[in-house]
Amino acid sequence: MRVVIVIPTYNEQENLRSLVERIAALRIPDLKILIGDDTSPDGTGALAEELRSTFPFVHILHRLRKEGLGAAYLSGFERALTDDADVVVQMDADGSHDPGEI
Repeated sequence: MRVVIVIPTYNEQENLRSLVERIAALRIPDLKILIGDDTSPDGTGALAEELRSTFPFVHILHRLRKEGLGAAYLSGFERALTDDADVVVQMDADGSHDPGEI
């Protein structure tokens, strides 16, 4: 079962590494984390690229401008479905969603 976790980000550099590490610790088979970054000025997109080099299941959707959370989720869901996800999970990068609940 292919699981895609969609995580929209905007200025989440402080939270993103910890979130990805917590999800990785769950050892979900056939996992893909899709980080959608809206060109965060704090360097979140660069951090996502760094995380991708460490965690091969991390993928990034760089969006050219901030279009809001709803649009970010829709873009992520569309990509997840295009990639044949069986399960799509939405998760905020701000810590409001506990990875342990997946």
